Amino acid sequence: MSNFKLSLAGALAVVLLPFAAMAQSLPDLGGKSVVVVTENAYPPLQFIDPKTGKQIGWEYDAMDEIAKRLNFKIEYQNTSWDAMIQAVSDGQYQVGMTGITIKDERKEKVDFSDPYMRSQQFMLVRADESRFTDAKSFGALKDGLIAAQPGTSPFYTAVYEILDGNEQNPRIKLFETFGATVQALKAGDVDLVLTDSVAAQGYVDASEGKLKVVGEPLGSEDFGFIFKKGSDLVDPINAAIAALKADGTFDKLNKKWFLDYKMGQ
Repeated sequence: MSNFKLSLAGALAVVLLPFAAMAQSLPDLGGKSVVVVTENAYPPLQFIDPKTGKQIGWEYDAMDEIAKRLNFKIEYQNTSWDAMIQAVSDGQYQVGMTGITIKDERKEKVDFSDPYMRSQQFMLVRADESRFTDAKSFGALKDGLIAAQPGTSPFYTAVYEILDGNEQNPRIKLFETFGATVQALKAGDVDLVLTDSVAAQGYVDASEGKLKVVGEPLGSEDFGFIFKKGSDLVDPINAAIAALKADGTFDKLNKKWFLDYKMGQ
């Protein structure tokens, strides 16, 4: 097992809620239909299996189990990241999942579940990169370019922790999807992509030796599902999250997707 995978496993440790949460039986939602939206851009959280074309990943397994325990039916839909929070806020979808970092400013638009995962950000670069090895040396590389999606945690980390705090810094190249940032990195159009630890290993594994991770983690973030403000799904799903943490289900999913699963194999 690589050091990166060991650090990944540590980064994905979830904070267990009190076992008292298990004392109460989970709510029964009576088989109602719930529309869950995702982006399918963060392997192994959620992505399209290159072999089968099916939507798979940690979040799919977790949400399917939550639906089973709460007795509701899921209709999965897809949208881009830049449209997701507003669309859920408007009630177009009832739940959003795509490794969404819990942030106070986002809470002004949507309600969050309790955290279901903690992740860290890593520096994803081409395998032959030798000009920089960490955030400081990248910041000093005046012609180095970083790709990011606007409004995401990697974007703000790039602006405020690596560069100069200027959100219009021309060294940041903006892309609509995370997959597009990785393609730009592979093509040599940019030199760095910041990504959650959950996505970094998936892209490294799928790159056929073309990508690697450098430097130390750049901070931690908690992921939550999002809902329209005032949604009556928040409390039941929080209860299910507590149960899945307490009985080891999330630990099993972590092992399955972050340690055992190999992209493209």
